[in-house]
Amino acid sequence: MSKAKLYKIDNSKRNNKIDLTTLVVSIVVYAVVLLITSSLFENFYIDGFINALIAACILSVLNYTIKPLLVYWTLPLSIITYGIAYPIVNMIVLKLCDILMGSTFVLTGFFSTFVVAIFISVLRIIFDNMITKRVGRR
Repeated sequence: MSKAKLYKIDNSKRNNKIDLTTLVVSIVVYAVVLLITSSLFENFYIDGFINALIAACILSVLNYTIKPLLVYWTLPLSIITYGIAYPIVNMIVLKLCDILMGSTFVLTGFFSTFVVAIFISVLRIIFDNMITKRVGRR
């Protein structure tokens, strides 16, 4: 067997680029999750679908930029608390979005923010597995 065949790299598994359709579906799913959360929790308010789309875009940008740094900085606390501190990172990201969106995205209270952050995470995982990943497969 030649070395060229032995060390051949399969680029098809490496090319995990997200296409535009999957990105748009992911943002819309995130907006729907925010609207569902807003209707179920009285301490979380978002003003309409357009503002939910804007909030979903902001949250997506924050999740890809700020959140990895926050996870890195809070890693010792997460290890000590067996992962219970991880929703605090989600709370911080949600509060940053609250600050950026102003009165169209309102999140009040510490404990309710904690519960909302967990609920959004769980609902987003469920919807991503049901909808977004199926669009990405085509």
